[in-house]
Amino acid sequence: MLKKVVMIGAMTLLILAQPLMGNAFAQTSAASPPAADTGDTAFMLISAALVLLMTPGLAFFYGGFVRSRNILNTLMMSFVLMAIVGVTWILWGYSLAFAPGLPFIGGLQWLGLSGVGLETTDYLKGSNPAEVVSYAGTIPHQAFMIYQAMFAIITPALISGAIAERMSFRAYCLFVLLWSTFVYSPLAHMVWAKGGFLGLYGGLGALDFAGGTVVHISSGVSALVAAIVLKPRKTHPDRLSPPHNVPFILLGAGLLWFGWFGFNAGSALSAASGTSGNLATNLATTAFVATNTAAAAAALMWLILEAVLRGKPTAVGAATGAVAGLVGITPAAGFVTPLSAILIGFVTAFVCFYAISFKHKLQIDDALDTFPVHGVGGTVGAILTAIFATTQVNGGGKDGVLRGNFGELGVELAAIAIAYLIAAVGTWIILKIIDVTVGLRVKEEAELQGLDINEHGEEGYNSEFGGDRPIQ
Repeated sequence: MLKKVVMIGAMTLLILAQPLMGNAFAQTSAASPPAADTGDTAFMLISAALVLLMTPGLAFFYGGFVRSRNILNTLMMSFVLMAIVGVTWILWGYSLAFAPGLPFIGGLQWLGLSGVGLETTDYLKGSNPAEVVSYAGTIPHQAFMIYQAMFAIITPALISGAIAERMSFRAYCLFVLLWSTFVYSPLAHMVWAKGGFLGLYGGLGALDFAGGTVVHISSGVSALVAAIVLKPRKTHPDRLSPPHNVPFILLGAGLLWFGWFGFNAGSALSAASGTSGNLATNLATTAFVATNTAAAAAALMWLILEAVLRGKPTAVGAATGAVAGLVGITPAAGFVTPLSAILIGFVTAFVCFYAISFKHKLQIDDALDTFPVHGVGGTVGAILTAIFATTQVNGGGKDGVLRGNFGELGVELAAIAIAYLIAAVGTWIILKIIDVTVGLRVKEEAELQGLDINEHGEEGYNSEFGGDRPIQ
């Protein structure tokens, strides 16, 4: 049976490869595209690498929270996304997310990166709005594509925090394959693509600089739905263990903070400076400063809350607060001033802190607080974007409530509601399909014994089942 599957797969790849190889050679032999800006291209490739680093950073952040018998499984739930989405984004994900098409989904013309080469402009000609002819006019099209791939990789990985220590790895891989295709790609298209229903390129005009709705609300809401559908761990809530490795949590948070500069500053899509009215602007610098400022403010707020309410500030609290601040500033990074970023960090941390406490009262087994941090944090950040945004920072954006544009809050709330609906309904349908086909959860015995040995045949520390064993 396995041989037949392998043969069929190989034949399919050979058939698909013929037109794709022809297209690749055609791109190589065609006339040279207009030269890209080397500085902007270097900046975007570095930013893409920083965003990719966030995925192993997330793995360590989540891995430190779980029991030692599940460390490898938790790390793999992030790491495997670099493999799965790294392939599917090339084959169909990028086309569905960013190719001109319908207001809710992209077309199929860029499948397998057909027509996606080193051109810097004019690849969006022929679709509305007519004045938008490229996503980033100073870098190769493929550079923009691979930068967006890193967002598509980390977003479903965030969901793994809610279903840790109980979902089978096979079901998880199938879930992220379907989720990235049918939830992430449509949302990315609606918010960031030309002609998308919610975005600035011919849509409602929702402001989302780097992923408040597309990344954090979608993953947070999906995490909550997944936690409810999978039901609690067998040890929840009476026999839960504390984090097994707090240094991993701090390491992961530090890597996330570092990589987030690529996430937010890179979303400027250029290192160059410009003008907005009479003011000189540089969106990459603005987003970089706002990102660090909000993260610092949120970590500080979280530590203050812990010290006042619980008596002691904790390392886990500092890490969680920093991540909450990074989530909150993501949609606003390229639209707000540094002082606004401080307020966004403070408010996001405050709300997320109490959201975690409220989640515990509801006894929903969102194992690693994905919804309270990413879902709630993304929602708060999106709302605050509509309040603090100013065209003095970004002339391509819009003024917010504090600048007299009260309608922007309504637009943002509509975008939030649509993101909630798509993520919740899409995730529920996908999980139900998987449950009736391959099943969602591991057996109770495997869950109690640990997923590392049962799902992967490995142990993180070679100690859970007797330490060193003789080679058979």
